[in-house]
Amino acid sequence: MPTSRAAVLLFLCLLAAPGISSRAQDAASPTPAPLSPQAGNDLLHQIDEASTSVFEKVAPAVVIIKADKKPTADDPDQTFDFNFHSPDGGQGSMPAPYARSEGSGFIVRADGYIYTNYHVVEDTDKIAVILRDNRRFIARLVGVDERTDIAVLKIDATGLPTVSFLDSDAVRVGQMCFAIGIPYNLDYSFCRGIVSGKGRGNLMSTDAEPLYEDYIQTDAFINPGNSGGPLFDIDGRVMGMITAINGIGRGLAFAITSNMLNDVGGTLIATGHITHPWLGIEVKSLDKEIDEDPSAASRYEGLASGVCVDSIEANAPAFKSDLRPKDIITKVDGVPVLNPNDLQREILHKKIGQNVTLSVWRAGKSFDLPIVTDSLPPNLAGVVQSPARETAANPLPDATYGIEFIPAKGQPEAVPGNAHAGALISAIIFDSPAQRAGLNPGDIITEVDHQSVSGISSCIDLLSAHSSASGPEITYIRKGEKGHATLSTGDVDNVGKP
Repeated sequence: MPTSRAAVLLFLCLLAAPGISSRAQDAASPTPAPLSPQAGNDLLHQIDEASTSVFEKVAPAVVIIKADKKPTADDPDQTFDFNFHSPDGGQGSMPAPYARSEGSGFIVRADGYIYTNYHVVEDTDKIAVILRDNRRFIARLVGVDERTDIAVLKIDATGLPTVSFLDSDAVRVGQMCFAIGIPYNLDYSFCRGIVSGKGRGNLMSTDAEPLYEDYIQTDAFINPGNSGGPLFDIDGRVMGMITAINGIGRGLAFAITSNMLNDVGGTLIATGHITHPWLGIEVKSLDKEIDEDPSAASRYEGLASGVCVDSIEANAPAFKSDLRPKDIITKVDGVPVLNPNDLQREILHKKIGQNVTLSVWRAGKSFDLPIVTDSLPPNLAGVVQSPARETAANPLPDATYGIEFIPAKGQPEAVPGNAHAGALISAIIFDSPAQRAGLNPGDIITEVDHQSVSGISSCIDLLSAHSSASGPEITYIRKGEKGHATLSTGDVDNVGKP
């Protein structure tokens, strides 16, 4: 019995029977024998054996990937010879016929299927794979997924050693983890660390090129060349694939989870391509929404967590539903979502065209909202091009009146599929003149001060030209019916304030 635990038990005994002598207490709590040097060595040997055994178990399934790409005229010569002569005139410097990308991968099927990172094999002409036993193969690219940075290769071989996988949802922060790769061409380098975090995201994703990010974070010493290699536990089960680091030597490395890896990789093996489901919304955490707008705290009083809808893409699945900006999504098909990564993960598991039920909180009320997923557009750059907005010193009239024409980035000038010319409203700012006038997202403004609106620019110009203190008069179409409203600016200075 450890001394500290014995002391607590004896203290409790003293409270119950104060007549017990100190000699009796000493007899009841013998001092544990110190650990012998041999026992200490035995423990270190066990740890040492576990570490070497897991390397020997996983290493045969890890491969070296050398991917060659013919350089273009714009690619500078980055050749360095082994004596570190620079490419700008040093001895031995010669132009490289190929630019080479080097990374790692691991075998997932005995008939030659390999997982690696997309960025390791991106835009390459030839992919060479070297096995642990030094056999070399030219690999075929089976399929890639840029959104998750996953690629699948195939070599013509059978009876190959393979890795086993761990359910990444069961990974615990603090548990040991290991990695094998080829950092700086040092083949089969082995390192270890701990799982530092789970569910990491928003590291490299952009509006035009969104990534599905659900990373395991580790402090294992990961370097360039480890990309595509496995991150695994003490039993040799792969929990993720190394894909990113934040600086060199910082102990900040990130791995794609094994569950996402197998979902995407399995589809690529089966079909050669993958299409992801999409709702067409930009979101942020409820905490971030309140941090950016402290007045929002009163609007969301009583709501503990959720994901705030920031904007909705035009003609996206969400646009065709009753979902609105500033709605809070709390569940997807009954599964709670606490942050944007939770929402992304749940939608990623859905199929194209699947009916999904979102639990939504709006204006103090909770309700279920049906929505049907669609496929993510292959080129979002054409969908999400935001025009420049003026600063607050010269606010645009749409911002002044609380109307958002293009929060969804890329709303076209003409309203597609609509017989009426006009400007489509895709969001209304809370407590703004537009909201108080009864305008809603989805309304189409056709006239401002009795002048026709041909598109967004036309609408903004007419709003800018308005000079009457009573506010501009608006004619709009809602579900095929015409309506009228006046945008009173008397309380414009209080927009967004409680």
